[in-house]
Amino acid sequence: MSEKKFDTLKDVSDVVISTRIRFARNLREYPFPCRLNDDKKREVASIVKSAVLDGHSAISDRFEYIQMSELTQEEAVSLVERHLVSPEFISERQGRGLLLLDDESVSIMINEEDHIRIQVISQGMSLDSTYDLADKIDTLLDEQLNFAFNDKLGYLTQCPTNIGTGMRASLMLHLPSLKESGAMGRISASLSKLGLVIRGMYGEGTEPKAAIYQLSNQVTLGISEQEAINNLRDIAYQLVTQERNSREELKKNIDIQDKVYRSYGILQYAKLISNEECMQLLSNVRFGLESQILTGIDISTINRLLIEIQPATLMKNIGKKLTPQERDRIRAELVRSALMKPQVPSTHRLEE
Repeated sequence: MSEKKFDTLKDVSDVVISTRIRFARNLREYPFPCRLNDDKKREVASIVKSAVLDGHSAISDRFEYIQMSELTQEEAVSLVERHLVSPEFISERQGRGLLLLDDESVSIMINEEDHIRIQVISQGMSLDSTYDLADKIDTLLDEQLNFAFNDKLGYLTQCPTNIGTGMRASLMLHLPSLKESGAMGRISASLSKLGLVIRGMYGEGTEPKAAIYQLSNQVTLGISEQEAINNLRDIAYQLVTQERNSREELKKNIDIQDKVYRSYGILQYAKLISNEECMQLLSNVRFGLESQILTGIDISTINRLLIEIQPATLMKNIGKKLTPQERDRIRAELVRSALMKPQVPSTHRLEE
């Protein structure tokens, strides 16, 4: 089903934060990474690096190759916080490499669970264009590398749940109203029956923070890539509608309005603020913007802050290690400077 059939829901940036397409691929000539020693991992990394950097793609010269073992802990964790690599990828960095596009929209993990993980991320709901770019990169690599493929099963991967297309399409969603209403447990159970899964913001094994969830396809075998994307899109639009309907009820609640105003006040004036508290307060303000309790702040500013306030990313951007209190102080300064005073619509002003 085409996105054009959802004209009334065309702008869903109030709920959908970002889109990600990921392909898992392996080289036929080598065992899966879990069976490779460090020398063989470096050999695989060299082959994939050469295929990208020395290829004939128009964007080849825009990639940077990062040897994961050479990164500091803060630099490695920041990659996870910015959703450029998986948490598992930085758990053991020896023999692993990363190819990163200059605008960070494309990252290629080498020797994660599979030899190659191609990942493309874009803002908002953009499944078709994100898939198109990921598919083009996959095709370019396929022309130079010998991918492990079976005529009956499709692409072969270390984990059986990825066999077939090897594709995971996912959307990052902000669902504070559905979380507040207690509906997420029911929704999660229903999604599993439809071949989808909803997880925390950093994927498998992570808890949702700031009411941010990652919705992705779970079925990769016996289904085409386009079918998986269409299914994800259809369900995402249903969740958008449910979130908006729930939001309409919640925003009338004076306790919810008060929570939004208090959250903005703390973010504007706090001198110290922890990461956990900051994420929740930013989520509350984002809800206020989505429901027009607050205006005057671009939602993209909140999206950016949710990444920039993370501990390792904060230290990476500052360029030095920081104590927890120093992080809390700099985080508060960062948020204060980024948020402008919103205008409160008269229809939502509290009665004096």
